Amino acid sequence: MRLLLSNDDGCHAPGLAALRAAMATVCDDVVTVAPDRNRSGASNSLTLERPLRVREVDDNVFAVDGTPTDCVHLATTGLFDEDADMVVSGINTGANLGDDVLYSGTVAAATEGRSLGLPAIAISLVGDACVHYDTAARVAVSMVRLLVAHPLPADTILNVNVPDRAYEDLAGYRATRLGYRHRAEKLIADRDPRGRRVYWIGPAGAQADAGPGTDFHAVNDGFVSITPLQIDLTRHASLSSLSDWLDRL
Repeated sequence: MRLLLSNDDGCHAPGLAALRAAMATVCDDVVTVAPDRNRSGASNSLTLERPLRVREVDDNVFAVDGTPTDCVHLATTGLFDEDADMVVSGINTGANLGDDVLYSGTVAAATEGRSLGLPAIAISLVGDACVHYDTAARVAVSMVRLLVAHPLPADTILNVNVPDRAYEDLAGYRATRLGYRHRAEKLIADRDPRGRRVYWIGPAGAQADAGPGTDFHAVNDGFVSITPLQIDLTRHASLSSLSDWLDRL
């Protein structure tokens, strides 16, 4: 089996290093293709207006001057002679819960793998000052082993969030749905050294829908949250009513 690893924190991120080391214990063919710098929040963006550069920065570790989606796309459409069998993205420094998945480059890398026909896992470590990357790495190994032994439907992406604590202190695993946050906090206005106005994106909103069954609730209770995601964004239940609405034209 050939594993493709990626992330959005960059090729030198501690979470990716922990993931590489862990995956080497379950697979003898692991290749990493990740952004050459932090590209958090890049979502599913592709670079189309300029060429991409790839350089090998370590043994089987390749840095791309592009987005997480660029990395997985290149790696699965001809960068290598051999195709990957699975994509694992992470370990992200910080949560990817609820609405976070809309912006997350970590989830986007997994999504790109799935859209190209590969089983895919996105894994994140949830904490204010993440330290237990070894815990998330052990969880990732368990997920890969289980997915190999018992494959899930072809359109499934696993979004895994791991509390930042020792592995022995985890409460267990829970299948969850995405919660959602309140609207983001206000932007932060500032000025650059030349006095020109600049703006920072404000912090993410607080938890809104975070009750039992959600990814927020599971992680808050010390469980590993595992949420199945799908690429098809069609709201199928609304097709009939939309068709009736269009009849008014």
